[in-house]
Amino acid sequence: MAPDTVSPKNSGHVLHWTGGVRLSWRILAVNIIALALLAGGFFYIDSYRTRVIDARLEESKRELSLLASALDVAPADRRDALIVAFARKMGDRIRFYDAKGGLVTDTFVIGAPRFTLVRPEDEPYKRHVARFLDKIVDKVVGADRLPDYIEPQPDHAQGWSEIASASKSGDTVAMARFAPDRSPMISAATVLRDGSALLAVENARDVTRIVRAERLSLGIVLAVTIIVSVLLSLFLARTIVLPLQRLANAAVRVRLGRARQVTVPRLPDRRDEIGTLARAISDMTQALRHRIDATDSFAADVSHELKNPIASLRSALDSLERVEQPELRTRLLAIAQDDVRRLDRLVTDIAEASRIDAQLSRTRFEPVDLGQMIERMIVAREQRGVGNTVRLAFARPRRDVAVVMGEEQRLALVIDNLLDNAVSFSPPGGLVQVTATVADNEVLLSVEDEGPGVPPEERETVFRRFHSVRPEGESFGKHSGLGLAIARSIVEGHQGRISIEDRDDARSGACFHVHLPLAHLGDPGIGSE
Repeated sequence: MAPDTVSPKNSGHVLHWTGGVRLSWRILAVNIIALALLAGGFFYIDSYRTRVIDARLEESKRELSLLASALDVAPADRRDALIVAFARKMGDRIRFYDAKGGLVTDTFVIGAPRFTLVRPEDEPYKRHVARFLDKIVDKVVGADRLPDYIEPQPDHAQGWSEIASASKSGDTVAMARFAPDRSPMISAATVLRDGSALLAVENARDVTRIVRAERLSLGIVLAVTIIVSVLLSLFLARTIVLPLQRLANAAVRVRLGRARQVTVPRLPDRRDEIGTLARAISDMTQALRHRIDATDSFAADVSHELKNPIASLRSALDSLERVEQPELRTRLLAIAQDDVRRLDRLVTDIAEASRIDAQLSRTRFEPVDLGQMIERMIVAREQRGVGNTVRLAFARPRRDVAVVMGEEQRLALVIDNLLDNAVSFSPPGGLVQVTATVADNEVLLSVEDEGPGVPPEERETVFRRFHSVRPEGESFGKHSGLGLAIARSIVEGHQGRISIEDRDDARSGACFHVHLPLAHLGDPGIGSE
């Protein structure tokens, strides 16, 4: 069946914004987008750090409020012991200032320090790299910049902004700062009822270690994923883009008119869509080569076939000028008229043969009942008269049984050519039998005659263009030699096949078999009896 023409409605949608981007870059871009989503984990880690610091600030405020409540009710001589015990338990550095702001108690003075601030210049190189990476990540994710932790000199209550804020608000106030090594410093301040103040400071290095460990884990995963993604992109580009590029280059060379010199890769190891595409393009190129060769051969045959009647016509016309005898002039005029008719027949058949393929490729096939069509053709032929008193017999099948999808006029031309061939080879009074049966999901059309038959060695060559084996006694040039070639082109254009065999009853004659696909009952226009 001739393929339907693709219309704009079913041609699909085109993403115009990707039209100018190479396929390999698109593959890589898709993978990079997925990696960008994974890199969003850094934003989550930053928010996690913020939540941890906020939780530490709240915890520090609660602890300091408890200590302040205990000191309010404790005797004066028990305050230092209570502060030291609390600092040892919580790991903080606690300072106690009197109502005038002077430093009274410092747990790092009366006891062992619980932490030590690290000087960056004294740290190894890898710590500098870690801080540099911290700054880059904080810059990328837009993290809030904490103020630097600087202890006032001299150490006085008014030097701490937390204490000043707590004095104004009457509540416990907490703040977060960065130590010189960028570790968080959590501080909290509160004011007792007698006007004295408490300040607790914690170096939350564990938060920095946790955040760096998570960032390192995510960075390693991201780096490995990037490497794998790039390798996969290169693999996809190699297995998809490069074969497509090879096919495109081959198609361009074919388009430039080098079809005979181009070898289109068939990619036999590929069992995917690209392999199917490669084999389809290769088959298309081979079909194009055959079509070009057939066109060249057809043109050469046309030139050869036209030369003979033209030469004969020219000779007859040239001789007319010099011949005076009426009988000879009449014979020359008859030769010229016969050559003109032969040329007209040749031109008509050549035009028919040359446009069959193009017309069939554009024609939309419809259901055709071969039984009804053959019956009408035989009746019309008998009414016109059959040469040599040849009889025609047709066993008409039931209606809507021998139905094929095709173009009715072309199929009628096939039957006309087969009937002409059978009648011309039949003896006077001979019988031409036509049958149309259904078997194996095919319609089998047979035309049998009682002529001399076709030798086995000629059964393929008779379908060649301009090849003509005519019966004895027939004048030369009465047939163009294109009838059976046209019939085969039409049958093959309907996805069928035509062949020649001996008669089943072993009698003299030829039997032409035409196999055509049976139309399905679900096709539009097909009824049932």
